[in-house]
Amino acid sequence: MTYTEQFAEIYEFIYQGRGKSWPAEAHEVDRIIRSRRSDVASLLDVACGTGAHLETFASLYREVAGLEIAEPMRERASRRLPGVPVHAGDMRDFRLGRTFDAVTCMFNAIGYVGSVEELRDAVRCMAEHTAPGGVVVVEPWWFPENFLDGHVAVDSRRVDGLAVARVSHTTREDRRTRLEVRFLVGEAGHGIREFSQTSDLMLFTRDEYLAAFADAGCPAEYLPDGLTGRGLFVGVRERSGGS
Repeated sequence: MTYTEQFAEIYEFIYQGRGKSWPAEAHEVDRIIRSRRSDVASLLDVACGTGAHLETFASLYREVAGLEIAEPMRERASRRLPGVPVHAGDMRDFRLGRTFDAVTCMFNAIGYVGSVEELRDAVRCMAEHTAPGGVVVVEPWWFPENFLDGHVAVDSRRVDGLAVARVSHTTREDRRTRLEVRFLVGEAGHGIREFSQTSDLMLFTRDEYLAAFADAGCPAEYLPDGLTGRGLFVGVRERSGGS
């Protein structure tokens, strides 16, 4: 899937209307990280999007950085956080030449990898960028047993002169799920426009996630409560390294 400029413009606006709070989520992730390692000073946010989580992380840690593959999202993050490195890169194969005390990958971005092998590649890359004893937090996409095939949802939000409606439909074929979303955007002085976005996300089992963490030298646990109903995987990088 390609994140377009049109989507980047209304991304936070519509999800805020659905009740999402990036600051609250970042504070909860910080609490989880510090319960595993109290002396965290640096953090890398993989698939950081518009920098909405990263903005709060920047207030909590001495040094932060982001990684984002989609240019429209990355540009917004860079404008939002001057002085914070926001690297262009693919979570499956990136090399920043350093490690961090914590690495995060939020809002089911991990689901965009295309296979179990790519899942393992992504987790391995994150672990390799985590200092020994550091913490990796990954928010998954749905598991195969709780994905709702054929689910339809509608949301809308209006603030001042901007109104956005979102209608989504999900389908499934084996492991691959398709999320088709249509947006209707009304803006004072600019009229009404419509655009669509389709995302393909992969379903992985809990054991496949845990195996990917373990094999990367970062054994993890699954926290079912999580942030958005999908839970969180939390791993700690082995001090002796790992595979």
